Amino acid sequence: MLTDGEAAAEGGAPNAGRRGRGARSRTARVPGAWGTTWMLLAFMLVNFADKAVMGLGAPKIISDLHLTHGQFGMAQSAFFALFSLSALAVSSLTRRISTGVLLLTLALAWSAAQLPMLLQTSGFGVLVATRVLLGAAEGPALPVATHHVYGWFGHRERTLPTAVLLIGAAAGVAVSAPVLSWVIDRWGWRWAFGAVGFAGLAWAALWNGYGRKGPLQRADDRPEEGAPPAALPYHRILLSRTWLTAAFGSFAAYWMLSSSLTWGPDYLDHVAGLSLTQTGLLVTLAAVGNAASLLSHALLTRRTTAREARGHPARRRLPSGAGSGLLMCAAACAVAVFVSSDTLWVKIVMMVGPMTLTNVIMTVSQTACARVAPPERRGVVLGALAFVYALAGILAPLVTGRVVDAAGDLGTGYRTAYLLTAGLVGSAGALAACFLRPEKDARRLGVPEQAGPAPVLAH
Repeated sequence: MLTDGEAAAEGGAPNAGRRGRGARSRTARVPGAWGTTWMLLAFMLVNFADKAVMGLGAPKIISDLHLTHGQFGMAQSAFFALFSLSALAVSSLTRRISTGVLLLTLALAWSAAQLPMLLQTSGFGVLVATRVLLGAAEGPALPVATHHVYGWFGHRERTLPTAVLLIGAAAGVAVSAPVLSWVIDRWGWRWAFGAVGFAGLAWAALWNGYGRKGPLQRADDRPEEGAPPAALPYHRILLSRTWLTAAFGSFAAYWMLSSSLTWGPDYLDHVAGLSLTQTGLLVTLAAVGNAASLLSHALLTRRTTAREARGHPARRRLPSGAGSGLLMCAAACAVAVFVSSDTLWVKIVMMVGPMTLTNVIMTVSQTACARVAPPERRGVVLGALAFVYALAGILAPLVTGRVVDAAGDLGTGYRTAYLLTAGLVGSAGALAACFLRPEKDARRLGVPEQAGPAPVLAH
């Protein structure tokens, strides 16, 4: 039932079924669509491995550099100092510069930003400076990658590739947590920075040889002859109920993600009493749970849309957005149980299970915002979405660190911080359930559905 409610977020309308089925079959015959998606999955994997380094190395970084929790939170927040502005600025370049070139440039920049931390003389100042540079390079990663992959898929087909990109985020944590924990344990936290930097350079070399943009993006770059210029102003899109609730939902989900990446390992170490190896394993299991939630939601949504395409009506459809909103509310309750329980197995079940449902809103938000934006506006609209949710990346680590320091006791401080997160996620879920309506807003704004690419793309 929940997946029926999300079908419209990817452009699914019951009365357009046969058109959607044709679009899916055409895209399946276009070479490169899923190959590009898998390469961008690896792109997001490295991107989030970069983010995980600070959290996994937190205890040793704090100890070696003699930092307070507030200072460490400030260093982590520095990552987001230019993150939002860069996301918006670089996304605005997507109409002038190929997204393939932008993705290559971003990967090279964020890889180079990691390497100075290999030097033993690099201290707190260098850490802050490199985190600022890294954030500026990584801020546009998701909106530009999403805009690029949407050049291969029509509206009805976008939930699954979007989920794949976001699974790259979860997989980045799942793969990097045990590997980087081992690197930190064997060679020290500085080499963890170096490892992800070199991984980014390897991806850039691969993309330089094989990356290319899709047929829909080429069509967007060359509007049909005689077609009127885009008249839909940005403010009408950005003030729609769908975009506003999607932005707030993504903000709440990113708050939880950023806070967990930064402070989760420290909480599991000092409050739950786990070792570094056990912490790395649990972080990995939680990341696998995130990936499973995203993939399950995407596949079930795709199945619902496919049923409608074959002429089978949805049984009892929830309004679009209601499903993801209810999942966020369930995740908020799980966060409260996680931090309130003193039983370790309960914490593990919550962390690996229902808490992972929060991130479904990230997939729904991307597809919903793309639905209410014409193709020529999509890059900036997705960049604006990233601008808003990335603000949580600035605030969450800093606020959590300050709350923990102010409490005096780690257990009490973390409990307060996690309950604050639960309240934010629950509020965003309630709003999404009530107001996230991409199809309705697309009709109101006059944004037509974009079908999949034509099969004839030999050259």
